[in-house]
Amino acid sequence: MADTEHCSRKVPQNTHFPALATEQNRGETEKSQKCECVEDFIPILHKVTYSTRKMDKAGKEKDKSPSLPPLSPNIPPNVKVEQVDLPKRSIICRPGFGTSGRHISLLTNHFKASIKNPDEIFYHYSVSIHYEDGRAVDSKGIGRKVIDKLYQTYCSELAGKRFAYDGANSLYTVGPLPKDCLEFTVILEECIGKRGCSSHNGSLSESGKRGCLLVRQSFFHDDLRMFTDVGGGVTGVRGFHSSFSPNLGGLSLNMDVSTTVILTPGPVLDFLLANQNVREHCYIDWTKAKKTLKNMRIKARHNNMEFKIRGFSENPCHKQFFTLKLKNGSRCDDGGETSEITVYEYFTKHRSIELAHSAFMPCLDVGKPKRPSYLPLELCSLVPLQRYTKALSSMQKASLIEKSRQKPVDRIQVITDAVRNYCYDDNPLLTACGISIEKQLTQVDGRVLEAPKVVIDQSSIDPCTYSFTLQIYNCSMFFYLQLKVGGSEDCFPCNGRWNFNNKKLFRATRIDSWALVNFSASCDISYISRELINCGRNKGIHIERPHTLIEEDSQSRIAGPVIRVERMFEQLMTKLPDPPEFLLCVLPERKNSDIYGPWKKKCLSSLGIVTQCISPVKINDQYLTNVLLKINSKLGGINSLLAIEHSRRIPLIKDTPTMILGMDVSHGSPGRSDIPSIAAVVGSRSWPLISRYRAAVRTQSSKVEMIESLFKPLANGEDDGIMRELLLDFYQISNGRKPSQIVVFRDGVNESQFAQVMNIELDQMIKAYQHLGEVDVPKFTLIVVQKNHHTKLFQAGAPGNVPPGTVVDTKVVHPTKYDFFMCSHAGMIGTSRPAHYHVLLDEIGFSPDDLQNLIHSLSYVNQRSTTASSIVAPVFYAHLAAHQMGQFLMFEDLSETLSGQESIPVPQLPRLHEDVAGSMFFC
Repeated sequence: MADTEHCSRKVPQNTHFPALATEQNRGETEKSQKCECVEDFIPILHKVTYSTRKMDKAGKEKDKSPSLPPLSPNIPPNVKVEQVDLPKRSIICRPGFGTSGRHISLLTNHFKASIKNPDEIFYHYSVSIHYEDGRAVDSKGIGRKVIDKLYQTYCSELAGKRFAYDGANSLYTVGPLPKDCLEFTVILEECIGKRGCSSHNGSLSESGKRGCLLVRQSFFHDDLRMFTDVGGGVTGVRGFHSSFSPNLGGLSLNMDVSTTVILTPGPVLDFLLANQNVREHCYIDWTKAKKTLKNMRIKARHNNMEFKIRGFSENPCHKQFFTLKLKNGSRCDDGGETSEITVYEYFTKHRSIELAHSAFMPCLDVGKPKRPSYLPLELCSLVPLQRYTKALSSMQKASLIEKSRQKPVDRIQVITDAVRNYCYDDNPLLTACGISIEKQLTQVDGRVLEAPKVVIDQSSIDPCTYSFTLQIYNCSMFFYLQLKVGGSEDCFPCNGRWNFNNKKLFRATRIDSWALVNFSASCDISYISRELINCGRNKGIHIERPHTLIEEDSQSRIAGPVIRVERMFEQLMTKLPDPPEFLLCVLPERKNSDIYGPWKKKCLSSLGIVTQCISPVKINDQYLTNVLLKINSKLGGINSLLAIEHSRRIPLIKDTPTMILGMDVSHGSPGRSDIPSIAAVVGSRSWPLISRYRAAVRTQSSKVEMIESLFKPLANGEDDGIMRELLLDFYQISNGRKPSQIVVFRDGVNESQFAQVMNIELDQMIKAYQHLGEVDVPKFTLIVVQKNHHTKLFQAGAPGNVPPGTVVDTKVVHPTKYDFFMCSHAGMIGTSRPAHYHVLLDEIGFSPDDLQNLIHSLSYVNQRSTTASSIVAPVFYAHLAAHQMGQFLMFEDLSETLSGQESIPVPQLPRLHEDVAGSMFFC
């Protein structure tokens, strides 16, 4: 059964509706200070909830009190209409536009969409699907098939009206459906085991055609030219993202190249060998295979039918019996004889099919829970376009990224060709809506902000007398760095970096007591120690000779990672008179070493010793410099400072104690509900500097994005939350000053979660501040950072990426809310993706120029890098801290211990030792 409830949404003239405002009437739109007018109402299952503002023709608000619109005569009488309780805080509107920087002409992958009849009324229906007995159906799994069947069955009753369906609960039509067509009975035949049954979801929306894989708003075709092998039985597939969005320039189609991963189609046995990296079938781990193949679809070679894998048989093929009904004549006699026979015997004798490998392997169960049906593995092949949802290895990720890269010119060509080839103007639904789409990229005006001045070597640069200017520019496709020190100039190639050659760090540390341990059999640690000391001397870091060098013995290498770490520390304790200041650890693998987590946990949590892990492939000055940048930061040194923070000239921050926060939540692999999510918040700790940070990390419920431990009152009245920890640290390090202003950068949330960030997380931060006995609450500026979007910027008439510091806050941004795109880094390969910044709240009162320049500056304070980062450093640090602390938990052991439990408790992370709690361990 499918029930629909509907609301009508009228699309007014551009001058009336901010979502379709043009550049010409932007000034009128800015006068509206209430953003709720964009979302007129939100249809909810069994309830239609309205929140609307009446607007005059100029876009101004007539009545500030919320009111209900008149009910449509087509709304069923059983639908309850309720008024929305407005949230405590609303997202601010755009206060203006930035003007600083040099102007640059850009192109973006938005294609202007025109509406023939802007007064057309679109109806938005809420859809619920349930069985005849009233049980609810998960529409995400079967919704498209139900709606597709509904359209085929009831086309005449629906008056041939076309509609779009999102695969969940929303359905849209041009004009209302007939009054008596709000409830339907749909009969779906069982798809499993039917000849020629397509395994791909259909969709009545534009991108969801049969033979196509839909992943949210991206679609992928079964085209070998779009496939690329990334190893492990996984194939990368190139497709396209397409979505309509309202912006300052009107309505536009955002079209971009998109990539996903699928199981490599073909024989199941070939996939398992590649996926588990084994050569013989006898080495296949069938427990892992069962988890990987569950719910995947296969095609049987002997009958060309498709099935869904439910699991594996309990016994191997030659021992797995089933009941075979014997046939009398040409039909099966239900009352006749039966025979117990093995699956292997049935296929080899009764079906005369030779099975070369299946005898001692389990069978695939493609039946139902109470009626299993078995197939030998070698008769089965994976059908195309099945998403691979397990976590990719570091090698697979690197391969996918490398093979997915496109130069800006190539990406422009692919995108524009796609818009032309998909013939959107011929689409019946868009034609019925009167929507036409232009075929060329949208031109936008951008600005390039001046790169901040960086101070590196304070011994050679007197900030009171000399200037130190960093400028990156493009010359014959090579990036150069121009340094001006006291009027002199030095120009040399640097590939978008500032070079530390012959330059000492701003504040270098000293290492007197340290040791080097080696878990790798292929590294010469004596050579590493000598080169590190020499490189450190050139950077101003005085490093004594290591107290000891310890090689792991060959017998220990066969033990588990925890035991290997414990044995190494046993050797260390016997050779060191006192705990060292620092430990350098050489790992056998660069990215996925199982030693990393236990080693970090032992050093940072149990012993309080700063450590740096390396796995060098090639040891040169650049590699050692990068290692020393991390070591110096962890030990309390400062690699570089921005001139504006060194001279205390940061607008709105220089005179008022200000704390800067970066927040992120890291989730486990898809489908792993036993792995807790990890929330990390880093806070600046030495006002007026904006380069020094401390991290606080907590675990929380799996897959929960909102941070739960910002304020965590205990039974004894104390607060054990993240904010208390960071606020007290700020107070101590900033010479007894309390933050009067807090700038928050939040990563990892989408538009639907903005209200939760403002009204849940921000409330928790305020409560934590008040719990310390403070009455005056700081002013907050709350900014969401997004990298997971599909807007790209291109230089008009130039082959390369946009220059670092490029900002766009017009035309392709939200019509009323405060957002902008910034590409702060120099994109050397592929196509740069700008960061999308959404300003939700600004009590501090930054001007657009001041805020954009602050964000640009914060992209240059990353202490572990010699380049500007693509996002602000606090968010980058929060991401690193969550990832590193996540290695403390042994998730594999956790899943085995908690298997079978109905509710999984959230394990707590071990706290950092007090000796390293304030260090930048995440560097």
